[in-house]
Amino acid sequence: MSYDAPFAGLKVIDLSQGIAGPYCAMLLAQHGANVIKVEGIGEGDWARTLGTRYGNHSAFSIVGNLGKRSIAIDLKAEAGKRVLWRLLEGADVFLEGFRPGVITRLGFDFAAVSAREPRLLYLSISGFGQSGPLAERPAMDPVLQAYTGLMMENRGEDGIPHRVPVIVVDMSTGLYAFQGLSAALYARRDETRGRYLDASLMQAATALQSIRLMACHLEGGTMKPGGAPGGVFRIADGWMSIVAINERDWRALCRAMDLPDLADDPRFDSAANRLANDVALYAIVRPALAARPWAEWNRRLTEARLMHERLNSYAEFLEQPQVQETGLIQWLAQAGLNRPVPVPTLPGQLPPIDGTPRATAPLTGQHTRAILAEHGYGDGDIDALLAQGTVAAA
Repeated sequence: MSYDAPFAGLKVIDLSQGIAGPYCAMLLAQHGANVIKVEGIGEGDWARTLGTRYGNHSAFSIVGNLGKRSIAIDLKAEAGKRVLWRLLEGADVFLEGFRPGVITRLGFDFAAVSAREPRLLYLSISGFGQSGPLAERPAMDPVLQAYTGLMMENRGEDGIPHRVPVIVVDMSTGLYAFQGLSAALYARRDETRGRYLDASLMQAATALQSIRLMACHLEGGTMKPGGAPGGVFRIADGWMSIVAINERDWRALCRAMDLPDLADDPRFDSAANRLANDVALYAIVRPALAARPWAEWNRRLTEARLMHERLNSYAEFLEQPQVQETGLIQWLAQAGLNRPVPVPTLPGQLPPIDGTPRATAPLTGQHTRAILAEHGYGDGDIDALLAQGTVAAA
């Protein structure tokens, strides 16, 4: 155990699929845990089929499984269940992401697993939680964005609610689950038994929106803007985000726009007046900002020490000097892809090194033989399990 690998020595059995559970387990792997990903035979984790496929991978399966090893098992067969029980011996963490009730029918619910491994931490990830009228309803990120109010709050200037294209619900669920497991692992040092942890996409989506949810409640249904002017503005060669809502910044923006007298216009001479007269304000600010290109605005607004930034595409973002200088992105080779892929360095972590286990996402069943051998199966036993279709290897 070290700062570089604080979870070294921990054994994690990951039955989760999609991205929320796998991303949580991936974070455990990045912090040094031995994460064994248990997948079904065939296509494996259904995240491998999302979006464009690159051999056995998709962008989802690469991000969600870096640093893990994969074994493919038929868990509907009794022989497959016996293999999973063998893997669970000595495990510290177990993750599952089935709809409520499915893991119980498979025979690996918390009661059954903890009876054999009493100090194990057991994490269930679901859409709506383990109880309630929607518990068994299938759910993915878009469903929870709609259900929790996120889409309704994300209205465009056209007034139409929009989905946030980044899968913020799934990713935040993985982060909150990792935080919960990390805290539980810390506490378990002084505990004689493990515990059950429940994390849902609904919980994470709600926690992520805590401030806006509370503000809308307190303000009668609509969160008031923090101030004006602020937002996204068209410029001569693209788009720019700018925030200038306090008095110092407002006056600095007026000078940068070559409109110094605007700061003392009675309609706009206080934060309250600017909000009350925002239509008139933006009717002046928008054309002024649209008149110049990014290079000119960047120079002016930087000199004025105003918060601003050009709206970049992902490709433009990856080329930014700040991104390259800080080593934010590592370019990692993955099986089935003819070029390296960009992987962000995780906050607080050392960058993954291309070609190492921590920097590689496994194929379905890539480590089946090695994992079985580690758990006491001889070559003949492994050959028999493969021939029977109980397990599969890449």
